[in-house]
Formats: sequence, C-alpha cells, structure tokens
Amino acid sequence: MDQTTKEAGKTMAIISYVTLIGTIIAYFSNQGDKKNEFVSFHIGQAVRIWILSLVISIAVFVLIMITGISALSYLSYVPWILAVLGAMNANSLKAEPVPVIGTIGG
Repeated sequence: MDQTTKEAGKTMAIISYVTLIGTIIAYFSNQGDKKNEFVSFHIGQAVRIWILSLVISIAVFVLIMITGISALSYLSYVPWILAVLGAMNANSLKAEPVPVIGTIGG
C-alpha cells in the first residue's frame, strides 16, 4: 500500500472502529470503484473485534451466572481496548493487525 492510498482511507479506517455501526458505514462506503485496501484491512480488523465482543459477552454472562463472580464483567472491556488500538494504528497509517485476534481467519 502506498502512502496516498493510506491517506485517502484514513478517516474511514478510523470510523470502522467506532462501534459496529461505524464498521457498517465504512464497509458500504468502501464499495465499487472507491474500494481502498487500507480501509478494507481495518474493516476486517474491526469485524474481528466485534465478533470477539459478542463471544466475550456471552461467555461472561454464562460464567457470571455459574460462578456469581461479577468481576468477570471487566473482560467486556477487552474489545474496546482493541478497538482503540486499531483506531490508533489507522490514525498512524499503519496496517498492523490488532493483538491476539488480528491474524485469525486472514
């Protein structure tokens, strides 16, 4: 990816990390002849984060119901931390995968 491609897609790449709605907006904005591979990379990272968020939410709910340890709810912050890291990478024009889940399925 060249620098011009990254600069052109920087805003949409950052938006892809701002909740699932931001990911959807970035996805539909990055279609057809406007397709930007920098944005596509960050959309893929954001999708991984939101899937992780769903899995963690379900797992934490079940574990809290079984164990009664409400402190497990702090695990729900992990996807948000990863989203911030991804947005920081996008802002810095880096196409680096987010830690732990960034290379899954890709």
